[in-house]
Amino acid sequence: MTYCVGILVEEGLVMIADTRTNAGLDDISTYRKLHMFTVPGERVLALASAGNLSVTQSVLSLLTEGVEDPDTGKPETIYEVSTMFRAAQLIGRAIRKVRTIERAGFEAAQLRFEVSFLFGGQIGDGPMRLYMIYSAGNFIACSQDAPFLQIGEHKYGKPILDRAVTFRTDIYDALKVGLVSMDSTMRSNLGVGLPIDLAVVRRNTCDTEVLHRIEAGEPYFHDLRERWSAALRAAHRAIPRPPYGPSAK
Repeated sequence: MTYCVGILVEEGLVMIADTRTNAGLDDISTYRKLHMFTVPGERVLALASAGNLSVTQSVLSLLTEGVEDPDTGKPETIYEVSTMFRAAQLIGRAIRKVRTIERAGFEAAQLRFEVSFLFGGQIGDGPMRLYMIYSAGNFIACSQDAPFLQIGEHKYGKPILDRAVTFRTDIYDALKVGLVSMDSTMRSNLGVGLPIDLAVVRRNTCDTEVLHRIEAGEPYFHDLRERWSAALRAAHRAIPRPPYGPSAK
């Protein structure tokens, strides 16, 4: 299982992904799911993946080796596309190419072709964008009304994002809320776990401001988890008991 979240606020982009993969309770591994494609001053692109690991690795390889551009017939890489929209289209074409190549094997093994991506960043002076790309290669864009997208085991971490993140949220407050969202997911699903990879990209810089991995035992993340748990317990105690039952009469 996986959990990845992307948050696009006025100041820029936050991307967070766990690293746990498993093929059963006794087969747990760590793989990077947040990948950066950066040419400082020209483009900064972040891609977070969920789903079948072999498929995501094949898609990543195609993005750097090249996928045929239907307009020119020539291979095109993630470093050559001119806009974020065209980059999202390229990822969609890469997914569909892997599906075509692997379809017979997946069907013979009765495996589902499951993959999804969060893709965000900026190319040149074009707009910063955040997309969710599905296993069919189609995609949707993040909006100011709902400035975050999630893939993987998203249900546990969504409530705090719904309540605390707006387009005007400070970028490092967005990072903090994203980490609380990750903690909520980790507490409720053992398939999501440390280490956690994160990236912070400010708008119009075309470079990564922060690229960091949170390892087990890191003081800040441990403190955040403890403070959030204490805050929830305090909020629970501060809310009056429901006025129902015999004692309310």
